[in-house]
Amino acid sequence: MTARIHAEPRSKGLLTPQRTDSALPPPVIIARHAAVGRASLFVRHYWLPRWELPPSAGVRQDVLEYPTANLVIEPHAAALYRAQRGAGSRTLEGSGWAFGVLLNPGVARNWAGVSVRSLPAATPLDRLVASGTPQLTLAVRDRMSCGDDEGAIEAFQSWLDGRSEPDEDARLVGRIVAEVESDRSLLRVEDLAVRFGLGVRHLQRLVAGHIGFGPKWLIQRYRLQEAAAALRSQDPPSLAMLAAELGYADQAHFSREFRTVIGATPGVYAAAQSRP
Repeated sequence: MTARIHAEPRSKGLLTPQRTDSALPPPVIIARHAAVGRASLFVRHYWLPRWELPPSAGVRQDVLEYPTANLVIEPHAAALYRAQRGAGSRTLEGSGWAFGVLLNPGVARNWAGVSVRSLPAATPLDRLVASGTPQLTLAVRDRMSCGDDEGAIEAFQSWLDGRSEPDEDARLVGRIVAEVESDRSLLRVEDLAVRFGLGVRHLQRLVAGHIGFGPKWLIQRYRLQEAAAALRSQDPPSLAMLAAELGYADQAHFSREFRTVIGATPGVYAAAQSRP
């Protein structure tokens, strides 16, 4: 896949190689915008892809998602998508757009009104307990169809004005997720529980209820995102060194976990990134 990123906030997740041929226009353009002001209480960033592909062509996007939910509005669908256990993919065809909102951890539970763990992979927006979603969907579609990305973001942020701020548990989950993201020494659920003064069982229920999976999955997710990023770099480390840096007991354990989640061994994945 070829992508051009505008005003990109700090983000992880894209597994597909990003290649650029300056002689050709990119088939997929992804604009990412950081949330500002009150919107940052709810939103990590906005991601707005647009694509224009030949009739017989398709572009596959592979993603190891950030550990939270996405709200996505498209021309013919609008839903809240919970994070998947493993890597996800989607093939883009024809022409189109999507208005994506990467929510802060904890926000989805409040809007859904139930534990995220109990939600299906996709929940239509009109089934959320948050009000005004039909009007939101119409406003965003109207602006996106005219190529007005900023207007679509403004429409979404106006809708946010009617939403209550995330509660104490949601904010706590946000801090827990941020701690795991920023501190690579946190490799055990027990250590994470101690860091926040919580019992292990309490931590497990809290995290699973707000992001859909427990703290062990959360720690694994960041380790594998770091691994995929390292393997995509121009000078990737050896697998043994990478496994040690990420806290795995040995290379074999790292390779098994990587293959289970990503769908390819680290060696095969790294080789795919180096192809012209």
